[in-house]
Amino acid sequence: MNFTLKRVTSMKTSAFSLLLFVTLANSLALAEDWPQFRGPNSTGVYQSEKSLPTNFTDTENVRWTATLGDGIGSPVVANGKVFVASMIDDDHVGLHAFDASNGKELWTTKWHTPNLIPVHKTNSQCATTPAADAERVYFYFSTLGLIALDAETGQQQWKHEIPTPFFVFRWGPAMSPTLYKDKVIFLQDDDLNPAMVALDKTTGKVVWRDDRSDQAVNYSHPVICSTDSGDEIVVAGTGMLIGYNPENGERKWHARVLLRNIKTTPVVENGVIYISVQSGGIANQWLASADRAETGDNNGKLSKDEMHAIVPSGRVPEAFFKKTFDRGDLNKDGYLEGEELDIAFLHPDNFAGARHDAKEAADEYVLAVQAGGVGDVTKSHLLWKNPTKYTDHIVSPLVSNGRMLLIKGGGIRTVFDTKKGKALGRQARIQNTCEYFASPVVGDGKIYVAGENGVIVVLEDSEDYTLLSKNDMGDAILATPAIADGHLFIRTRSKLICVGD
Repeated sequence: MNFTLKRVTSMKTSAFSLLLFVTLANSLALAEDWPQFRGPNSTGVYQSEKSLPTNFTDTENVRWTATLGDGIGSPVVANGKVFVASMIDDDHVGLHAFDASNGKELWTTKWHTPNLIPVHKTNSQCATTPAADAERVYFYFSTLGLIALDAETGQQQWKHEIPTPFFVFRWGPAMSPTLYKDKVIFLQDDDLNPAMVALDKTTGKVVWRDDRSDQAVNYSHPVICSTDSGDEIVVAGTGMLIGYNPENGERKWHARVLLRNIKTTPVVENGVIYISVQSGGIANQWLASADRAETGDNNGKLSKDEMHAIVPSGRVPEAFFKKTFDRGDLNKDGYLEGEELDIAFLHPDNFAGARHDAKEAADEYVLAVQAGGVGDVTKSHLLWKNPTKYTDHIVSPLVSNGRMLLIKGGGIRTVFDTKKGKALGRQARIQNTCEYFASPVVGDGKIYVAGENGVIVVLEDSEDYTLLSKNDMGDAILATPAIADGHLFIRTRSKLICVGD
């Protein structure tokens, strides 16, 4: 009798365990992740067939809302949790975790970050996007480095020190981690110590590091491209597109197809890398900023005093002068002018889009490059490259249904065929005239374009890009929305809003 009772009890326990396992497995299988900036591989594409909302505001079709401190980094979603960062106050930055289904705050971890260097008023001190998986969330902040936290508790698991970046101009830090299998990839192309590092996700130990001293300032994110010879990490930087071996960080190939610097992130589809670029010459930017500074004399020359006046901190590190100014000052008269400006601010091995090159002086274009190859593939792998006046220097392109969509400040859209780069029709306005910093995302046949004025335009993902709705979220938006489980997660400057039908 006791034996039978024990056996029945054991069977019930086993059945319950099996039911619990199946339930958990199903919930994990149903959960949809948007694990990093602009979602899977930074494409901005939501692959699920779940329906997404067309009409919503900050009060209509809202599932939940959370109040946050200032920030323009995007939210990410992993394993049913939403992660987003904010400035809790002037001296503290925080990373927040919410239940994606109901907005319940799961945890907040904050750090003391005093004496931050001023940034442009449009930007925020909290401008980076975390990356996350089911176990950990990875967060970067300029004075903290790269930190991994337990996704369930918010407890710090490891920290990797990274030199505080130095930027000449006031836009400030905006780099975000990228996930690849068992690695976290972090790219920091600042004006002093540009480099890319791959860390073990579990331990934070360095797997490999690439010194990118041949690059200038860059805000583009690494993307992953699959080829017949294996995966590649592809990075758009100063002058060059570079393909890396993800296992050891070796540079496999490069294509000299870009301009002096880049802030947009490429999109990869079927082994092809699509890029939109808008960039003025680095030397020209320095000179124009110097002439606007208090010490500027508008004489077409650049002095060290003028350079000190440009930077937000008021002082340029001596190491930067040695790297740039001293290299360019050929006649040692204490000024940079003409060709000296190019020599100072462009690495001799990467003399891309030089100021004195009239054809490349201030250009913008769209292009497509076939991934793969070995060495210099500039001529062999460039599929097409077409000039245009309608790129944006911050908003990344959206590739969907054989079309490449660009959104430019002022609300102008331009479309290109992805096969040959041919312009499809004329440029048109999307009926929301404002500045744009968020990149478009697409799902359920709908394209969501968030404007700085807080209005999200919804376009049909069709050749006509029919306007479906305009939705006012009541606050400025610079962060790219996240999409998961049939919901949009919208980060305004002061809130995180989840909308869904």
